[in-house]
Amino acid sequence: MKHLLCILSLALVFSCNSKVKENEKSVSNKKVYDMYEPSEMANLMNAFYAENEKIKAEILAGDTLGEFPLDFMKIHTAELSDFKKRNDKFKAYSQLYINAEQEVFNSESKIPIEDRFNNAIGVCISCHQTECTGPIPRIKKLLIK
Repeated sequence: MKHLLCILSLALVFSCNSKVKENEKSVSNKKVYDMYEPSEMANLMNAFYAENEKIKAEILAGDTLGEFPLDFMKIHTAELSDFKKRNDKFKAYSQLYINAEQEVFNSESKIPIEDRFNNAIGVCISCHQTECTGPIPRIKKLLIK
């Protein structure tokens, strides 16, 4: 009985060992794909989206906003995707966006904050209608109804 138990144990060890080697072979034969790496501007736009979600939530909650996020100013310097160029239209929209975002944080404005926020988001949509149309449905979700 002891011998049978030893033989079964050895068989189990050897069978597990051969499966590990098979797995190692299949891993080494897998194809390696180039992964998409977003540009600095794409990452910045995602950060803008997240920040604007936070601002929208603060507005809807009736909270007072803090200071204008200085990271928004990186729109003028962030590297674009290889196939994009920083043209005059992009520069103009960038400045309009910064002005609109700064106005959201202007506590002395007589314009309702919801309208100022929607104006800033509207500038995003307008720019994306001329440059990169893909994220427009996502951007529209930021609008305060």
